[in-house]
Amino acid sequence: MQNILKNTIFKLVLGVILGLIAGNYLNERSIQVILSLKHILGQVIFFLIPLIVIGFVGASITKLSSNSSKVFGFSLLLAYFASIAAQFFSLFFGYQIIPKLHIVNKIEALKEIPEQIFTLDIPPIFSVMTALFLAFLLGLGVLWTKAKNLESILDELRDIISLLIKKLLIPIIPIFVALNFTTLSYEGSIQKHLPIFIKVVLIVIVMHWIWLIVLYIFAAIVSKKNPLPLIKKYLPVYFTAVGTMSSMAALGIAIEAISKSKILKPDLSNFTIPFFASIHLCGSVITIVFFTMTVSQVLYGYIPDIGTMVLFIFLLAIFAVSAPGVPGGTVIASLGLITAILGFDETGLALLLSIFALQDSFGTATNITSDGALALISEKYYDRKSTK
Repeated sequence: MQNILKNTIFKLVLGVILGLIAGNYLNERSIQVILSLKHILGQVIFFLIPLIVIGFVGASITKLSSNSSKVFGFSLLLAYFASIAAQFFSLFFGYQIIPKLHIVNKIEALKEIPEQIFTLDIPPIFSVMTALFLAFLLGLGVLWTKAKNLESILDELRDIISLLIKKLLIPIIPIFVALNFTTLSYEGSIQKHLPIFIKVVLIVIVMHWIWLIVLYIFAAIVSKKNPLPLIKKYLPVYFTAVGTMSSMAALGIAIEAISKSKILKPDLSNFTIPFFASIHLCGSVITIVFFTMTVSQVLYGYIPDIGTMVLFIFLLAIFAVSAPGVPGGTVIASLGLITAILGFDETGLALLLSIFALQDSFGTATNITSDGALALISEKYYDRKSTK
């Protein structure tokens, strides 16, 4: 998985560079071919999105009964609400900062895009919201009826979708991004907004650090423990995650750091740390919220209203908890939400994926480093239950 992510990010960056260069030299006929290819790949991606939702969300819900421990349920809810809090943190800064970046859509100054010469429509089986609701119903139905056969089918479907992601979706996304950036470069819009994207990447990295501070302060208040020794042990974990671009690659170092800190109980942290490493992705969701707001302003000329963003936040938190193991992380799993709730088109998705890749290692490092704070809170809950 680590190699898949590294290769994908490298190919995304290479695709962006090649697209930016090629767009300046192509003529109208060549762009028509590019548009047709982009449309076909986009159709494949949008077709797979509802299947990803059902495959991962449905199968994940059926596993909620696999551990009857109250700590399991508490940790699951804690990860969900921590994700929501991180997104509202990002939302607040998005509304405060993005308007001050003075992003202007100069449509009249852009080169006109010709019509594509070939169209192949592959409509999805159903919408993303239908897929999400169906996944909930199937998952809950399995929990209530203990339908082992259906649970096995959902597990197999998840494995099939996971394989399709690795064999089909991940390979075509860099090509899709390259074709989109070729179009944007031909049109002239990407050159106008490149300084903005560099700024927002730096802003998001700083927001990651601020959120880590806030989260550990909150954990210290709840647990009544000093988290500084734990934070010091987490520093090599953070830099390992930055270098490997993988939470799972840094997980072993994180567990070792926990044991050396002597703050958390090993018997409990051996469950909570790997558990949160899979479902608590605060760095990723902070990035997605801020970047979707920025891309919307750049491409469509507006930031989504507060009601739309709040709905997006609560649903994205479900995806972050319910879809661990998706290659490419939360941003791949949330593509359906971004199109269904925020109305992004193919160009918007390609742009989002590209700038997300620029900071992916820092978001991943934030994900794994923040787990120590949630582990402190979970241990406090465990101690209270044991006392009672």
